[in-house]
Amino acid sequence: MPINESDIEKIAQLAHLEISRDELHVFAPQIAEIVTYVEQLNEVDTRDIEPAIGGLTPEGERTDSTRDDVVAPSLGQELALAEAPDAASGHFRVPKIL
Repeated sequence: MPINESDIEKIAQLAHLEISRDELHVFAPQIAEIVTYVEQLNEVDTRDIEPAIGGLTPEGERTDSTRDDVVAPSLGQELALAEAPDAASGHFRVPKIL
Protein backbone atom coordinates (compact mmCIF):
# COMPACT_ATOMS: atom_id res chain seq x y z
CA MET A 1 0.00 0.00 0.00
CA PRO A 2 1.76 3.15 -1.12
CA ILE A 3 1.81 6.02 1.35
CA ASN A 4 1.79 9.49 -0.14
CA GLU A 5 1.84 13.03 1.18
CA SER A 6 -1.95 13.33 1.21
CA ASP A 7 -2.07 10.29 3.53
CA ILE A 8 0.41 11.98 5.87
CA GLU A 9 -1.65 15.18 5.81
CA LYS A 10 -4.78 13.20 6.75
CA ILE A 11 -2.97 11.39 9.58
CA ALA A 12 -1.61 14.69 10.90
CA GLN A 13 -5.08 16.20 10.77
CA LEU A 14 -6.60 13.26 12.66
CA ALA A 15 -3.83 13.51 15.27
CA HIS A 16 -4.28 17.28 15.52
CA LEU A 17 -0.67 17.84 14.44
CA GLU A 18 0.54 20.77 12.47
CA ILE A 19 3.25 19.81 10.02
CA SER A 20 4.98 22.05 7.52
CA ARG A 21 5.47 21.30 3.82
CA ASP A 22 9.14 20.54 4.52
CA GLU A 23 8.19 18.04 7.24
CA LEU A 24 5.62 16.52 4.92
CA HIS A 25 8.30 15.93 2.26
CA VAL A 26 10.56 14.33 4.89
CA PHE A 27 7.97 12.19 6.67
CA ALA A 28 6.11 10.75 3.66
CA PRO A 29 9.02 8.65 2.34
CA GLN A 30 10.07 7.63 5.87
CA ILE A 31 6.60 6.39 6.78
CA ALA A 32 6.28 4.64 3.41
CA GLU A 33 9.51 2.77 4.16
CA ILE A 34 8.25 1.78 7.61
CA VAL A 35 4.94 0.48 6.20
CA THR A 36 6.77 -1.48 3.50
CA TYR A 37 9.06 -3.00 6.13
CA VAL A 38 6.14 -4.00 8.36
CA GLU A 39 4.22 -5.48 5.42
CA GLN A 40 6.97 -8.09 5.15
CA LEU A 41 5.30 -9.78 8.11
CA ASN A 42 2.50 -10.84 5.74
CA GLU A 43 5.02 -13.13 4.00
CA VAL A 44 5.73 -15.15 7.17
CA ASP A 45 4.15 -18.61 7.09
CA THR A 46 2.10 -18.92 10.29
CA ARG A 47 -0.11 -21.89 9.34
CA ASP A 48 1.43 -24.20 11.94
CA ILE A 49 1.52 -21.60 14.72
CA GLU A 50 -1.14 -21.94 17.39
CA PRO A 51 -2.81 -18.59 18.07
CA ALA A 52 -2.14 -16.97 21.42
CA ILE A 53 -5.08 -15.39 23.19
CA GLY A 54 -4.05 -11.97 24.42
CA GLY A 55 -0.47 -13.12 24.93
CA LEU A 56 -1.42 -15.44 27.78
CA THR A 57 0.61 -18.54 28.54
CA PRO A 58 -1.16 -21.90 28.81
CA GLU A 59 -0.87 -21.54 32.60
CA GLY A 60 -2.42 -18.08 32.44
CA GLU A 61 -5.30 -19.30 30.33
CA ARG A 62 -6.18 -21.82 33.07
CA THR A 63 -6.01 -19.21 35.82
CA ASP A 64 -9.29 -17.60 36.78
CA SER A 65 -8.49 -13.92 37.13
CA THR A 66 -12.05 -12.66 37.34
CA ARG A 67 -13.48 -11.21 40.50
CA ASP A 68 -16.81 -9.85 41.61
CA ASP A 69 -17.29 -6.14 41.07
CA VAL A 70 -17.96 -5.15 44.66
CA VAL A 71 -18.40 -1.57 45.78
CA ALA A 72 -15.91 -0.74 48.52
CA PRO A 73 -15.52 2.44 50.54
CA SER A 74 -13.08 4.93 49.06
CA LEU A 75 -10.25 6.67 50.85
CA GLY A 76 -11.95 10.04 50.83
CA GLN A 77 -10.51 13.41 49.88
CA GLU A 78 -9.56 14.57 53.36
CA LEU A 79 -7.70 11.39 54.25
CA ALA A 80 -6.02 11.18 50.83
CA LEU A 81 -4.70 14.73 51.12
CA ALA A 82 -3.70 14.40 54.79
CA GLU A 83 -0.22 13.05 53.92
CA ALA A 84 0.26 15.05 50.71
CA PRO A 85 3.41 17.17 50.86
CA ASP A 86 1.73 20.14 49.16
CA ALA A 87 -2.07 20.00 49.07
CA ALA A 88 -3.96 23.08 47.90
CA SER A 89 -7.71 23.74 47.69
CA GLY A 90 -8.61 20.07 47.97
CA HIS A 91 -6.15 18.90 45.28
CA PHE A 92 -2.66 17.47 45.05
CA ARG A 93 -0.19 20.15 43.98
CA VAL A 94 2.73 18.79 41.96
CA PRO A 95 5.78 20.47 40.40
CA LYS A 96 5.27 21.98 36.97
CA ILE A 97 6.71 19.67 34.33
CA LEU A 98 6.64 21.74 31.17
